[in-house]
Amino acid sequence: MDSNGIRQFCVHVNNSKLNYFQKLQTVDATNFQALATEFGGESFTSTFQTQLPPPFYRAGDPILTYFPQWSVMGLLRQPAGVGAGGLCAESNPAGFLESKSTTCARFFKNLADSCTLDPALDAASYYNFTVLKVPRGVSDPQNTKFQVPVTLVSQAGSPLLAGNTCQNVVSQVIYEIETNGTFGIQKVSVSFGQTNLTVKPGTSLQQHFIIRYRASQQSAAASVTGPRSGNPGYIVGKPLLALTGDKRHSMTLLQSQGDGTCSVKRHEVQFGVNAISGCKLRLKRVDCSHLQQEIYHTLHGRPRPEHVAIFGNADPAQKGAWTRILSRNCSVSAMRCTSCCVVPVSLEIQILWAYIGLQSNPQAHVSGARFLYQCQPIQDTQHETEVSLTTVVTFVDITQKPEPPRGQPRMDWKLPFDFFFPFKVAFSRGADSQKGSVSPILILCLLLLGVLNLETK
Repeated sequence: MDSNGIRQFCVHVNNSKLNYFQKLQTVDATNFQALATEFGGESFTSTFQTQLPPPFYRAGDPILTYFPQWSVMGLLRQPAGVGAGGLCAESNPAGFLESKSTTCARFFKNLADSCTLDPALDAASYYNFTVLKVPRGVSDPQNTKFQVPVTLVSQAGSPLLAGNTCQNVVSQVIYEIETNGTFGIQKVSVSFGQTNLTVKPGTSLQQHFIIRYRASQQSAAASVTGPRSGNPGYIVGKPLLALTGDKRHSMTLLQSQGDGTCSVKRHEVQFGVNAISGCKLRLKRVDCSHLQQEIYHTLHGRPRPEHVAIFGNADPAQKGAWTRILSRNCSVSAMRCTSCCVVPVSLEIQILWAYIGLQSNPQAHVSGARFLYQCQPIQDTQHETEVSLTTVVTFVDITQKPEPPRGQPRMDWKLPFDFFFPFKVAFSRGADSQKGSVSPILILCLLLLGVLNLETK
């Protein structure tokens, strides 16, 4: 207001007090979070939260292990072959409820040193730990209620270098794991196959690793029947089931080791998959009959398959669910040789199969099986015999498909586009002319309908 008491409105051209930022605030540990929350926005980094381990294993999860001697956590490993040479990859984890078999090769530059120092050759390295029953045991691995010890089925010696031979080398590891649903792993057992290696440059070893799972509530009878290959029909890629006596097993083919010689391990025959395999068999010379018998056993495996399952869920107790394997051995009389021994060198397994049942849900079943052997003569004068063996399996589809269904023929009447023109003209006339023309037209329509009905019957 001016001196006369008159109120005036004024505008400041420049207000120096409001033209600058406020005085800087003091930031310390007490107000840092409050200021960051008030003036801050979204952050690129989320707040770290510790994830709790799952309460139980799921199919495919890696299995946790604990080494009490070093208080270290780990995973149950199942080495597998990688690359063209099938070298062992140690880091391959075993998956929960995934029963599988892997094979890999190891090569040694100096086996004399590796014999006692390489843990892969020592059986103790495959059971000197405990398995965690459930994943939540990782929060307290030293608690014995979460630990399952690995039980040794049979005693396995430690590697020993005796002269020019490395003894007790692990060639096969078999884990048997018993589970109980969400309660986790209940029991773990391990068994070994061991062999001896000769110390020489470039020595190789082929190892086999097998992991099998079974439910703890399964009865002994259920465990004997084994897994199915379909229900009821076979599934392509599943093992072809065979029967010897009352023992059910899978039909197999030859498998070679790294040097080409025949391995104790054999390939499973997969339903619907044609395959061929071979190897070299070295035998010290004995009498001809013993040599023939040994090669026959090598070709078809032990025990020799006698029957093959018709369906993938065949029960060994039901003999009607199996069909006998036809066999044709070599004709020794056809080989005209006096100073030689006729031995089998090839086995061809022929499987005839077909689809049966509804076309919307066909089921594959085996109709018949046959073993065909091929032989060749070898000289009797040889002290050590080396024979190249071959096994082949072929699947022949003999499905007879039914004829496609056919319905009754249907009449397809086609009339000229101007067929009803006379009727339109007649009905378009006046009322006087309709009186005389309607009756003939109606009679004509009735006659036409009668002719059509007679031809369609």
